[in-house]
Amino acid sequence: MDSQNVSWREVEKLVKILSKKIIDLNRDFTSISTISRGGLVPARLLADHLGIETIFVDKNKIPYDSIFVDDIYDSGKTFKKIIPKIEDPSKLVFVTLFARRGKRYPNQLLFAKKTIGTEYIVYPWDKLEFKRLKKVGL
Repeated sequence: MDSQNVSWREVEKLVKILSKKIIDLNRDFTSISTISRGGLVPARLLADHLGIETIFVDKNKIPYDSIFVDDIYDSGKTFKKIIPKIEDPSKLVFVTLFARRGKRYPNQLLFAKKTIGTEYIVYPWDKLEFKRLKKVGL
């Protein structure tokens, strides 16, 4: 399985890029929403950069003024899964560190960087998960 290791330094750089893009939207956000797998660490880092104190994790309802954060936009499965949970989907801002190159992105997506190809992105917080996936042949 091809992979790309991402350092903490690069994660911090990507979070700064995203923070600027979010600030440039000129909107007020009162919270960040995320899923516990993948988006939790980037959500926490973005909350610090943006001065947002409330982070919702794995909620059934996502407020219209909440930024949704994930680590990567890949297949679009997470995006499709959360759309019905959004109070007002037209106001959704879906933020990721990476977006998979060659995919069709929703208008609501903000990302810091595109992947090089189809490689698995290994973040500092999921190195053990990647090792486990390699063992089972995924």
